[in-house]
Amino acid sequence: MIRESDLTPEPQPSQWLRVEIVHELSALARMRSEWDALMDASDAGPFNAWEWIYPWCRRIAPDRRPLVLTARDRTGTLVGLMPLGFELCHVLGRQVGRLSFLGETYVGSDYLDVVAKRGMEEPVTRAFAHGLREMHGGWDVLDLVDLHEDSLTVKVLREAFPDLEVRVTDRYVCPYETFRPGEAFDLFLKRTGRRDNYLRRRKWLEKQEGYRIERTEAPGELAAPMADFFRLHSARWAADGGSQGIQSHEVESFHRDATQFLAERGLLRLYTMKVGGQAVASVYGLIYRDTFIYYQSGYDPEWRNRSVGLVLVGETFKDAIEGGLRHYDFLRGTETYKSDWTSKERRTVAVRIHAFQGAGHWFTRQEELARGARDVVKRLLPEATVERIRRLRRSRSAG
Repeated sequence: MIRESDLTPEPQPSQWLRVEIVHELSALARMRSEWDALMDASDAGPFNAWEWIYPWCRRIAPDRRPLVLTARDRTGTLVGLMPLGFELCHVLGRQVGRLSFLGETYVGSDYLDVVAKRGMEEPVTRAFAHGLREMHGGWDVLDLVDLHEDSLTVKVLREAFPDLEVRVTDRYVCPYETFRPGEAFDLFLKRTGRRDNYLRRRKWLEKQEGYRIERTEAPGELAAPMADFFRLHSARWAADGGSQGIQSHEVESFHRDATQFLAERGLLRLYTMKVGGQAVASVYGLIYRDTFIYYQSGYDPEWRNRSVGLVLVGETFKDAIEGGLRHYDFLRGTETYKSDWTSKERRTVAVRIHAFQGAGHWFTRQEELARGARDVVKRLLPEATVERIRRLRRSRSAG
């Protein structure tokens, strides 16, 4: 005999996952071990890691209220999280409640997204989308930036909010390269646009007294190479009004914390080129699974004509290949030197959700008007004047 209970469909995983919200930074601090375990069991990008998100909350946005969605299975194991934060934006005398990714600003966090255990991406993301829908009265605009263009989250959110305005816009191009199986560095060089210059410049540098490249990964050895990195990064951008990547003392403090945490997890790799005992170029990178991630760099402008930056980047490719890594990711940016080393691109996107009327719609409209006004000014002013204004803004931010 078939019982009625036998005909009842098994609940979908997204229905039995327990979704909760972490509001306190102190609670976030205590999540490191299980957050790390979830990252290891997921395909999420490195900038979703606790080692990146937690110091960002402390140093960059201490006033932003964490609102981290967590999903646990029937055993209480963490199988998903969505690191969000809530802020009240004051625009023209009006308050707008904005919900966004933690880590979104000032530090160039690409590939932000839901973190889910492999195989559970869809049920976890749908459970979070359901939770966000239930919370809609508490936020005016859901503003998620720098997701991978193929993110499942984009698809699920479109489906979860059919009655709201869902905007998906392009953000950045991220050049990257995939190494061929068994490919030696010399063979890789032949398919790049920098081979001859790199080899010539490296040969000259290798003849200089005290030339060497130091690689630093250990947590207790970061002080000197990080000091060299900050000095060289600042020097490289000084003539342009300052760096857009490291704009303030708060951002520098963030990186000091983050690099320590990343090194403790074996995810950090710093390269420093020295000539005659003096650091002349630096690369700040991450090792994440089978990928070298080029995050930032710097060099001494007095050594620009010797292409020390070019040579050090080439050495990071050489080290990645010889270390058995499969990919090299330059992250956001379409600078010529990146395309000379790589042949592939991926993109990031932003998702914004709000009602068709109300505070969220008004917030978006004000941004569009401000952007339009800036575009008009750029068209009217000479390019040299626009560039001077940019440099002035960067120098003020750095101050």
